Formats: sequence, C-alpha cells, structure tokens
Amino acid sequence: MTIAAAQAAVDEWIKTIGVRYFNELTNMACLTEEVGELARVMARKYGEQSFKAGENTDPSEEMADVLWVLICLANQTGVDLTEAFRKSLEKKTRRDATRHRENTKLHQPAAATGKNG
Repeated sequence: MTIAAAQAAVDEWIKTIGVRYFNELTNMACLTEEVGELARVMARKYGEQSFKAGENTDPSEEMADVLWVLICLANQTGVDLTEAFRKSLEKKTRRDATRHRENTKLHQPAAATGKNG
C-alpha cells in the first residue's frame, strides 16, 4: 500500500465507519498517547523493563496505531504525506550528505542492548 493509498483508506474508513474525524487537538493527544504505548513496548522488549502479564509485546501493533493517527492528522490538515516525506528525504540527504559517514561514533559497534527481539 502506498502512503497515498493509506491516506485514502483512512479517510474512507473515517467517513463510513468512524462517523467523523476527531478534532485536530484531540488527534494530537491521541498521537501522543499512541507514541507512549509504543515507547512502553520498546522499553520492555529492548530495554531493561519487563513485561507485565497479558501486556502487548508486539511493537508493530503500536507502530500501526501511531501511523493511523498521523494519517488522520495529515488528512484533516491537508498534508500530502507522500510529498512531505519526499521533501523530508531530500532535506536530510542534502543536510547530512557526509555528516554520518564522518561521525566516528558510528564506526564503532553499537552498544549492547541485551535483547534484540
């Protein structure tokens, strides 16, 4: 699915099943909540915290929730995420053309996190 198709699919779902978009401020709060849920899973799966019984252990579910709300915000504010992402990639490529290759910290092995999955 392309980003444009995802934006269209979310818009169709909102209009046919979701009744209407939450307002932008509510969706911003929802996005923050979803990012927090992703952070909780990541901290437990890759960090030093442990999971509680019955707690979600799959970051993909939380990542999809973050993407959903981000797409809602883009749709309701008129942002074409395909174009916005293309511009962001161009900006980062221009700005960081040599920055990361010249960063000696990146030429060292990554710090051990203990658990990778």
